[in-house]
This record gives sequence, C-alpha cells and structure tokens, in this order.
Amino acid sequence: MHKKIKLFFTILLLCNSFLFAKDTELENIFKNKQVEGTIVIESLNTKKIYIYNDKRAEMFFSPASTFKIPNSLIALNEGVVTKDSLIVWDKKIREYESWNKDQTLLTAFKSSCVWCYQEFASKIGVEKYKNYLKELDYGNKKIGDEITRFWLDESLKITTFEQIKFLKRFYTNDLPFKLEDMNSLKEIMIDEKSEDYIIRAKTGWEGKYGWYVGYVETKDDVWFFATNIDTKTKDDLPKRKAITIEALKIKGIIR
Repeated sequence: MHKKIKLFFTILLLCNSFLFAKDTELENIFKNKQVEGTIVIESLNTKKIYIYNDKRAEMFFSPASTFKIPNSLIALNEGVVTKDSLIVWDKKIREYESWNKDQTLLTAFKSSCVWCYQEFASKIGVEKYKNYLKELDYGNKKIGDEITRFWLDESLKITTFEQIKFLKRFYTNDLPFKLEDMNSLKEIMIDEKSEDYIIRAKTGWEGKYGWYVGYVETKDDVWFFATNIDTKTKDDLPKRKAITIEALKIKGIIR
C-alpha cells in the first residue's frame, strides 16, 4: 500500500512538472524583446493553458489601469457614469494630451484617463469598494489610505493567474452587474478586430511594470491572456501588447 501511495505522488509530481514545463517558444519571445515577465494564455473550451514563468504568474502586482475593467462596471452600477455620459474636464493640464479634454466612458477607458476614474472613486467611496472587491474576489481586496489611488499605489494587488480568473467571469457574465453594462464594456474593450478574431483588452502601467490583459474570440474558441512585464523605460510599453500578439500567433490562436 505504501508503494502505491508513493507511486501515485510520483506520477502527480511528474504531471505537474509537465504542466509547467518550460515553454521555449514563449521564453524566446521574452528573450528577443529583452524583458523579464510572464504570460498566461488559457482556452475557454478546451481548458488548454500556455504559461511562461509560472512563478511570476503567482506573484502579486498592482493592477494599475487593468483595474479599469472592474472599475468601469462598478461606476456604471453605482450610476456615477453611464455609457453616454459627458465627463467634464476640470481644465487642469495633465501629463497626457488625450486627458486634457472632456471625456466619455469610452475615451476615458481607451486613454487610461486617471482623473476620470479618480472622480468616480471619490463618489463611490471606501465601503462600497470593499464590498465590491470582496464580491468579485479581486486580488488581495485591499484598499489603502487613498481612495483615488488604491489601484495605482500597490495597495490593491493581483496575480497574473487571478487576472485570467476574473476575465473568464467577465466573459461568461458571471459577475454581479447588469448584463447591459457588461455588454457595453465589452464593446468599449475592443482593441483589434478582423474577419477571424476580436481582441478585447486593457493595458496597465505601474511604472516599474506593465500589463496587457484581455481575451481573443476566434471562430471556434475564446482565449484569455494576461501579460505582465518589467518596464525599465517607456520604450518597453509597446512590448506588453507585442509579446502577447506574438504569443497568440506562435500558438496558432490567431494569424
């Protein structure tokens, strides 16, 4: 009996080792781009999963602007914005030109307009956010001392694996929000569209590291992805999406 138990655990260990075996195709993408990071890609239908750097994929990072996915849904649900709202600019000049004008939810999401979402956060408040984060089971669920910066200042943190988990719930409408609001956000999230696929995604940048998370709908499946990389300079920012697209192509998910 003891030998059988030992054999069982040996087989289990081998299976796990195989599951997280080094993916040289994905590794080479990161090497060629000269960045440290991780990527997780998972199929909805077949449950197939591709991972590079599973240890990093388990580490917690600030979601930065990828939090705009749940945050937009929270803001819509609380009625602090609608999909057609005009968000009036306060005339303060900020870092990015695209922020220095009136916004809609679509433009605020696309340009990662921080002041818009800070305005939403001030109206929503700490207690409601605590409840939402708990209900969404989002990351470490922590809100720091500053309600307008908790998704930026590393109070709130999430792993790459958890990003995938949340995106799956979002795609399948398994979240405590109105279907209309979730569908509106899915339209806003379209980043690329062709005859063969649609990519819905969001970038994020904390300063030291950045994200590109979302999912791609193909004719026969949906693939969720989350990429997290170190960003030594702003020149590394385009690599978030470039790595993801290359990975999706090398795995035959898109052409």
